This record gives sequence, structure tokens and C-alpha cells, in this order.
Amino acid sequence: MSGPKTIVMTGATNGIGRIAAASLAAQGHRLVLTARDEAKATATRSQILQTVPGAAIEFFFADFTRLHAVAAAAQAIAAHCQRVDVLINNAGIHAFQQRVTEDGFPEMMSVNYLAPWLLTNILGPRLMASPGARVVTVASEASRYAKKGKLQDALYDTARFTRLGSSAIYGRTKLMNIMFSMELARRLASARVAVNCLDPGFNATGLGRELPFAAPLERLLRFLRIGDPNRGAGIIVRLATDSQFENVSAGYFSVKDAAPLSPVAPANDADEQKALWAATRDALRTYCSE
Repeated sequence: MSGPKTIVMTGATNGIGRIAAASLAAQGHRLVLTARDEAKATATRSQILQTVPGAAIEFFFADFTRLHAVAAAAQAIAAHCQRVDVLINNAGIHAFQQRVTEDGFPEMMSVNYLAPWLLTNILGPRLMASPGARVVTVASEASRYAKKGKLQDALYDTARFTRLGSSAIYGRTKLMNIMFSMELARRLASARVAVNCLDPGFNATGLGRELPFAAPLERLLRFLRIGDPNRGAGIIVRLATDSQFENVSAGYFSVKDAAPLSPVAPANDADEQKALWAATRDALRTYCSE
């Protein structure tokens, strides 16, 4: 990808997102970042500017548990940016207990799947106006252990779960990220927008933010050189900017050398992808125009 691009990115104030944002700034790209917390946004800006003086960084604020706020932020970005060259859907959480948003959706579903779907939908015209645009979504191999059941019903599944049961719920949202990416790739093929998703691997940054022992565990893992977050950030940056992926779409890639991955069923089923898209569109009709 030649020349500086306008890159919209979520989840850039923590973990691999912050590392990826710094790498993209170092390449000379203009960063348009979403954040929930103004203090974290300020800290992120300061950290990037320390290593990349003069970096172009702008923030738009939205809590991804509040979909009206997500829609408002997306509309503000669309009004501010004549074109969006790259959209990186990176924000996500792994909650250890069920919480229901003010919109009535499960929290993990709102943050990990519904909010990026909504943001992407609203920014769609800006992406299509940018020749060679890309959408990169951070999924996960946790999708292979997703809770079974009809995914359309999962949009509204507010049943309680335990810490031990949380991984299957988290994995389900990541499975849906893959399906969203595949269906979006088909829908934007004629506009020549490349749409891909990835598994960032295990990363020891921002690990289990709800675990009481998360901070010391993260320090231990870093000391042991386990879960290097630079690897997870690196695959994001590669899919967003490398010429190798310029004309590649509908792919799911591993953190290990960007090797192609075959998603678990039903992520590779076109009919299931379309059905989930339709159900998501209906669930979010209040918030977007599609």
C-alpha cells in the first residue's frame, strides 16, 4: 500500500491495538482511532508521539456497549473523513460473567460483534469511495470452541454463565466475526474492497482484565517471553498495509507467518453467513440505515 492512508481503528488504547497503531503511525499513516476513555486516549497519543513526532492522530469517542454512541461516532467519522482507506476492527473483551447492555444485548456480543458490524456498515460508503480499501477484523481461533446453537438466537442470549463457561461465549462472538468478514467480502467484491480477518494468537498484553491476578500474570508471561504482543500486532499491520494482501479478500489468517486458516463450521457456509447477516441487520435496524 503506497503513500499515507487514512486508517480507522478500534481498540487502539490497549494491548496489541496500541502497538499496531504505533507501527502504522511510524509508516506515516493518518490514524483515526475510537476510544471509550479520554485518559487512555491521551496516554496513547502521548506514547505514539514520543516515538513518532508529528504523527497524525485523531480520536472519536464511543462506548461499544452503547450502540447509539457507536452509530454517532461512525457518522462523525464519515462526516470528517472524505475517504477511509483501511478499517481495523480490533476492539474486544472477554467477560467472565454475563452483563446486559442498556440496549438489551449481551455485553460481549455488543462489543465484539454488533459494534464492529455497525461501525463497518456506516463507514461502508467511505470505504467504497477509496480505491484499494481494506477491512481487517480481529477474530480468534477461540472460534473453534464456540458455544453450540443457532447463531441468530445468540444475538439475544443473555443467559448467565460462569468464568469457566465464558470461553465458549467469547468464542461464539469470534466465530461470528469470521462469518461477518466472509459475507462482507462477498458484498464489497464489486467495489474492490479487500476484507479479511485474523487470529492474533495468544497475547500477554491486556490479559484477562477481569482476573484479579491479571497484572502479575502478565508480568510473569512477559518475563518468560510467552505471548509476545508484537506478533499479534504484526499480523494486523500486515493485513492492513502489505502489498501482499492488496488483492486478497475473504481470507482468515494465522498469526504464524500469515498462513491461511480454514474456519470451523458454520463459518465457511455461505448460506449461514447470509442468514447471520440478515439477522444482525434486523437487530441493528434502529441504529443504521441498511
